[in-house]
Amino acid sequence: MKILVVEDEKVLGAAVAERVRQAGHAVDWFTTLSDARAALATSAYDFVLLDLGLRDGNGRTLLREIRATPSPVAVLITTALDQISDRIAGLSDGADDYIVKPYDLDELIARIDAVARRYLALPENIIRRGGTEIDLTRRRVICAGQEADLTAREWAVVELLARRPGAVCSRERIEDALYGMGETIGSNAIEVFISRVRKKIGPGVIRTVRGRGYSLSAAADP
Repeated sequence: MKILVVEDEKVLGAAVAERVRQAGHAVDWFTTLSDARAALATSAYDFVLLDLGLRDGNGRTLLREIRATPSPVAVLITTALDQISDRIAGLSDGADDYIVKPYDLDELIARIDAVARRYLALPENIIRRGGTEIDLTRRRVICAGQEADLTAREWAVVELLARRPGAVCSRERIEDALYGMGETIGSNAIEVFISRVRKKIGPGVIRTVRGRGYSLSAAADP
């Protein structure tokens, strides 16, 4: 997923961005509402981690703006405000979850995963293509009876395609899901990346749609 972190505590923001990146997500981190608005206007995010007490306003204002649009982005509030009334207000404005500072970074990742499962729910969380099994719950791929040794980013692209069976993901969409703003991307980086993933999970799982991008193969086990 591509995740926008809106957090003005620099030490915490850097730690959150790094931990989320380690979990295999592309991350952009900003410290103000104005920068977050600009990012949302120019890039497609799957998830927003939103602090409330920002230097240029309350994050709930941005949350209400997001929910006033058709955007399907998930929002998890991260804040030091721990009153029940604060939680109710944030959830009423459209937040999907709420975590109070100080929080454990591994718990944050678990909450992100839980919210994402609700947003991207599939009839089945195990997808089979030929001799390959993609387990979206356990975040693993079994190929010819062996678990594929995927990096976080390699898993991210498999998950991106598996959660959209039949849909074609463009090269640009995959870049957007894997890389944050400012990261250098080679002209053939995605092609090389897909080739590497295919070697690990089997050549018939990811299909190239010429001129459009990539999709999960339609051929399932009988």
